[in-house]
Amino acid sequence: MSKRNKIIYWIATIWLALGMTSTGIVQIIKMKEEADMMAHLGYSLYFLTILGVWKILGVIAILIPKFPLLKEWAYAGFFFAMSGAIFSHFAVGDSGIAYFGPTLLLVLTVTSWYFRPIDRKAVV
Repeated sequence: MSKRNKIIYWIATIWLALGMTSTGIVQIIKMKEEADMMAHLGYSLYFLTILGVWKILGVIAILIPKFPLLKEWAYAGFFFAMSGAIFSHFAVGDSGIAYFGPTLLLVLTVTSWYFRPIDRKAVV
C-alpha cells in the first residue's frame, strides 16, 4: 500500500470515526435536536438508541486491528444507515442542508472502505 493511500485511509477513517461517534452519542442520549429530527422523519424515538449503539460498535470495529469480516459488516452498516438517512430526508422533502451530514459520512465510509489496508480486508 502506498504512503498516499495510507494517508487517505487514515484521514477518512479518523473523520468517519469522529462523525459516527459524535452522532452516536447524541442519539444514545436522545438530544432534543436529534429527537425532533427523528420525529420529523417519522421514526420512533427508540430508533435513536439502536442507531447510536450500532454506530459506536461500528467505530470500535473499524478501528481495532484484525477482524476483517467484522469491519466489512461495520462499513456495510454505516453505508446503509447513511444512505437511509439521505433517503429519509428526501422522502420528507427536506432542504439541501439536511443532506450534508449523512452525505459526508457516506463519502467518508466509502473512502475509508476503499482505501483500507489489505490486512483489514475480508478474504472471500
